[in-house]
Amino acid sequence: MASPLEDPPMEEEEQRPQLTRALLHRSATNNTSQVAMVGSNPCPIESLDYEMIENDLFDQNWRMRSKADQVRYVVLKWTFCLVIGILTGIVGFVINLAVENVAGFKHDAVSALMESSSYWTAFWVFAGSNLVLLLFASSITAFVSPAAGGSGIPEVKAYLNGVDAPSIFSLRTLGVKIVGNIAAVSSSLHVGKAGPMVHTGACIAAIFGQGGSRKYGLTCRWLRYFKNDRDRRDLVTIGAGAGVAAAFRAPVGGVVFALESLSSWWRSALIWRSFFTTAVVAVVLRLFIELCGSGRCGMFGQGGLIMYDVSTMFDDDLMTYHLKDIPTVILIGVAGALLGGLYNLLMMKVLRVYNTINEGGRAHKLLLAATVSILTSCCVFGLPWLAPCRPCPTTGSPWSPDGTCHALNRFRRFHCPPGHYNDLASLFLNINDDAIRNLYSTGTNDVYHPGSMIIFFVASYALGVLSYGVVAPSGLFVPIILTGATYGRLVAMLLGGHSGLDHGLVAILGSASFLGGTLRMTVSVCVIILELTNNLLLLPLVMLVLLISKTVADSFNSSIYDLILQLKGLPHLDGHTEPYMRQLTVGDVVAGPLRSFNGVEKVGNIVHILRTTGHNAFPVVDEPPFSPAPVLYGLVLRAHLLVLLKKREFLAAPERYPKEYVAGRFQAEDFDKRGSGKHDTIGDVQLSWEEMEMYVDLHPFANTSPYTVVETMSLAKALVLFREVGLRHLLVVPKACDRSPVVGILTRHDFMPEHILGLHPVLLGSRWKRLRWQKGAVAKYFRSLLVWIANSG
Repeated sequence: MASPLEDPPMEEEEQRPQLTRALLHRSATNNTSQVAMVGSNPCPIESLDYEMIENDLFDQNWRMRSKADQVRYVVLKWTFCLVIGILTGIVGFVINLAVENVAGFKHDAVSALMESSSYWTAFWVFAGSNLVLLLFASSITAFVSPAAGGSGIPEVKAYLNGVDAPSIFSLRTLGVKIVGNIAAVSSSLHVGKAGPMVHTGACIAAIFGQGGSRKYGLTCRWLRYFKNDRDRRDLVTIGAGAGVAAAFRAPVGGVVFALESLSSWWRSALIWRSFFTTAVVAVVLRLFIELCGSGRCGMFGQGGLIMYDVSTMFDDDLMTYHLKDIPTVILIGVAGALLGGLYNLLMMKVLRVYNTINEGGRAHKLLLAATVSILTSCCVFGLPWLAPCRPCPTTGSPWSPDGTCHALNRFRRFHCPPGHYNDLASLFLNINDDAIRNLYSTGTNDVYHPGSMIIFFVASYALGVLSYGVVAPSGLFVPIILTGATYGRLVAMLLGGHSGLDHGLVAILGSASFLGGTLRMTVSVCVIILELTNNLLLLPLVMLVLLISKTVADSFNSSIYDLILQLKGLPHLDGHTEPYMRQLTVGDVVAGPLRSFNGVEKVGNIVHILRTTGHNAFPVVDEPPFSPAPVLYGLVLRAHLLVLLKKREFLAAPERYPKEYVAGRFQAEDFDKRGSGKHDTIGDVQLSWEEMEMYVDLHPFANTSPYTVVETMSLAKALVLFREVGLRHLLVVPKACDRSPVVGILTRHDFMPEHILGLHPVLLGSRWKRLRWQKGAVAKYFRSLLVWIANSG
């Protein structure tokens, strides 16, 4: 995997002369790689085929489809949305139910031992259970499905951008994702369920997009309608949005999250289906919550799912905010941006170290998981000893008969006497959902000690950075919400009487600002926060804090998911173009040599080129006697060539198939795209010497209308076309008519900065920057500020 190239200092860029065409020096090497980290293992990656193929065979197939087939196709799409919503809602409920009961049983056992003064026994039970749970999650991930590691959001985002990898949506990955996430979250590791739920929803949807299965006897003709990458892309987008809805009980937030953060292509019809699916998820979750309201689900109650309904907890005087509180909101936004930028920087450094360790094999992965688990257990169990015991709040019932303040999920006694609680233990010895609910509670300005808040914030911040890279299904969203809520309360405590905002309200704003500073999302985070808290009165403040945190944080680095995409080596095409792309034409980056086929090609030549190259598409050029002069006829895919070779419908002489011959011997279903990660290879084709000397007519199977650009088009303009249309191949044709009809083919890797700057190293200084603060620039502006202050004095 090619490492990202560093930006030069801004002062050097200012001194660099303007580039001219004569300065462009093309290197002979391509530095890009077609292997990326998927989950926790390096895997080969491919691009997806979103382009509509037009040729004689597929045109005939469309003409043969009746009105009933079209209606069945539409009904089936909506039926899939319904089933995806139901299954995703059930899985979301099961994950929350399992985490609440597994973690609750562990915390109950530890609390019972602490009340009996068996402190060391309590620690060993706590640390031992955490170690067993995390090693179980890491083991099934490392040995069964490495693609299930991490949150899965970078992989889903790359897939929706056009990048495919083996097993990212397989049934095995789905099972490991669910079970592993339950174990990892229950192990007190500082990770969340939201990211894995996005991947889980995408897996459920992708399974429906496989177009049936011969292995399981699902070979109905109507299922084959979905054996293409376009419909699979739509289903994965819908499933990812449903996963967000299941994680946060935020149906609108799920749709907006998929639109803003994941999908590279969107249309109105997809919004309708995605919204319908997330609505189904919300209904399913509400149904199960009502069923569990009577206590039939163990420790899972009405508050089990992530839902912090502050509308019923806020009094009128606590919800008011005034113009004088705007500086506090601005301060929270700026602080969240600074902390988020640092969080992303530290996360990248830790992940690079973890990747180096994980390269040692499965034993190293498990050893790293065990080390992080022991460190987490020591912090979570040891730090509450630094907090003083505090008497139970006077409001409401002072304490329960066993001496515990109020509800078990709100206050923990830990080592304190009856009628007292340990505020740090109340945050550490709870699952993240209950800890966030504690911090969001209003009217609790005096419940937490400032020193406890500082300790919990530092520990939560550090553990969040250290926990994510473990080989287990783990998310970032919930730990970021928790850390942001902690520093929000801390800011409110430090301001004291200078701010009239309730500490619970400031905690919500802290979560929003930290999410904006790390994830760099605005609209989706705003909607999710509002749906989580069930209060529209927070809308103006949440919008303001998100805009400030994202704007300031963008001055330092990219979002955490974009950085992880780069670290994994996934070739994600961004929506912007680099400045140097306007100085280059497509002819400057197209690589050779170009391999093409004649309209009627010898079987031996096809087999030889397929065996000696890894290209996935080849131009088909007609030459005399099939055309007066060489002319581009179309583009044929490697997968279609393999189908032709396997069917062995060869010709003894170089001539075209009769029109009736193709319709009788071939069907469009023969060329359907196989499931994600499944590909035929040339090694599966065995031909005799006589067959190698025969011919194949490629005209009926070539895409006769591929996208083409002239070789003088700017690379920036070609990138916009390539990304917006969702192409895999873009043909480059010559400007003059007296040359070969095809100059070359552009693929995804030809647009990657590593490849372009490897061909033209002199362009390194003109890479795109948002206002990136670097050492030289900061020192320069600081000196200018000092001079300005001295002159003003």
